[in-house]
Amino acid sequence: MEQNTTKSYGSALYTLATVFFFWGFLAASNGIFIPFCKAHFSLTQFESQLIDFTFYGGYFIGSLGLYFASAISRVDILNKLGYKNGIVIGLVISAVGALIMVPAINSGSFAFILATFFVIALGFSLQQTAANPFVVALGTPETGSNRLNFTGGVNNFGSIMGPVVVSIVLFGSASKLIKPEDVQISSVNNLYYILAGLFLAVALFFWISKLPSVTSDEKIEPSHKANLPLGIIFIAFLLILVAGPASISTGIPKSYFVYASLVIILASLIGSVSAAGKSKNGWGAMQYPQLVYGMIAIFTYVGTEVTIQSNMGALLETKAFGGYKPSEIAPFISLYWGSLMIGRWTGAIGAFKLSKVAKILLTVVVPFIAFGVVLLVNHLSGTNVSNLYVYAVCVVVLIIGFLYGQQKPIRTLAVFGILGVIFMLIGLMSTGIIAIFAFISGGLCCSIMWPSIFSLSVTGLGKYTSQGSAFLIMMILGGSIIPPVQGILADTSGIHLSYIVPVVGFAYLAFFAWKAGAILRKQGIDIDHVEVSGGH
Repeated sequence: MEQNTTKSYGSALYTLATVFFFWGFLAASNGIFIPFCKAHFSLTQFESQLIDFTFYGGYFIGSLGLYFASAISRVDILNKLGYKNGIVIGLVISAVGALIMVPAINSGSFAFILATFFVIALGFSLQQTAANPFVVALGTPETGSNRLNFTGGVNNFGSIMGPVVVSIVLFGSASKLIKPEDVQISSVNNLYYILAGLFLAVALFFWISKLPSVTSDEKIEPSHKANLPLGIIFIAFLLILVAGPASISTGIPKSYFVYASLVIILASLIGSVSAAGKSKNGWGAMQYPQLVYGMIAIFTYVGTEVTIQSNMGALLETKAFGGYKPSEIAPFISLYWGSLMIGRWTGAIGAFKLSKVAKILLTVVVPFIAFGVVLLVNHLSGTNVSNLYVYAVCVVVLIIGFLYGQQKPIRTLAVFGILGVIFMLIGLMSTGIIAIFAFISGGLCCSIMWPSIFSLSVTGLGKYTSQGSAFLIMMILGGSIIPPVQGILADTSGIHLSYIVPVVGFAYLAFFAWKAGAILRKQGIDIDHVEVSGGH
């Protein structure tokens, strides 16, 4: 892929940022739909969570399908289409899924609804596979993670606005309390008509926007050897789907299937590094060890980010953690997602041309501005936020981490991986508000990891960049598999002890930072050697 190192592509970056905003806006809005489905279809909690499982699974299957279609046709389909067209087509697919949701809801079939969520996620998969390397390519490799931090911050802003706006559309007003079972079907239909319209509007916006071409016309060599590990990962994914019925028919505990799925996925990827190291021919993008280790890192990162908050509700309901009622938990969950916004807004500073002094000043000020936004949103919803003020101490730790990391992807990822381990261990060894804030601080640590991992993983891939991007998007699958692993551990060993899972996750991410740096230096790329200066 052509890496643009001299021209300024600021306008292209801001155009791309719009689609990141709508990912956050629409993906976060899915959670508003879950209570409605649970009440309307009389589902169990596990069944209602199949919406999220299907959504993450759609990312995986979409990227896997794109890869195999390219392999069979012997044409890199995304390179052939171009990243811009890939984003447009992905938006149209998601719009079709949103429109299909209307007859799905009216049909009364929950399976039909899950299928439409899958279609929407397929569109998201294509959009992300195209947009992430597009952002990295709009400048030097050293500043790629900063641009992804910027777009990630825009994405997070969308995730804050989405649920609020959708709640108003669905329930009539933000302050009017309507039970999910009382929501009118016509309101839900209107919601998805609006979402489909938004998808199509953004697709049209991209279609008429002038964006630079950053794809490659080079011929891609066959990557048939990568088919086996990817096929094995697909089978491992299916293990989760059949865990329930298989457990009933065989008598084997469901947990065995979940654990087996995780082990199989990790073993197949680690085995690929070893095999590709002996002979690179036929491995395609997976011949680059930084990509394969990055695939494990994305899998681990997404799983860690999701599992911390997914299990937090159950944790906060225990006596040792305050015995909060379900209605009292929302501010803490909001603070967790707000922590992601705090970190991403701070990470976005490096995407702009600023003096060193200005960057340092903003690195200190911006996190507190973002923290203030989180407190304000909770205050406006009627929450007493005074007990959240002490979290400012954790924000200070984030600032110190950023100043030490100096906006360099390897150092920054290592710092926040280690901080993540420390925060999780503090949470494991304590209880009450100290442990709660320690676990919530995992959001601060996760905030900058996606862009750092993605940038390190695709650097040096050249013509294999789009294929490598597809492999990385597949690994969003971690959001489907790691939370159930922690859930099973919680059932057997207690919810508090189950937080050993994100400890292991953060530890691997710190290891990946070191490993990726070593691999890239062997390839003659020292991505942390150059001081980041904004890139535009």
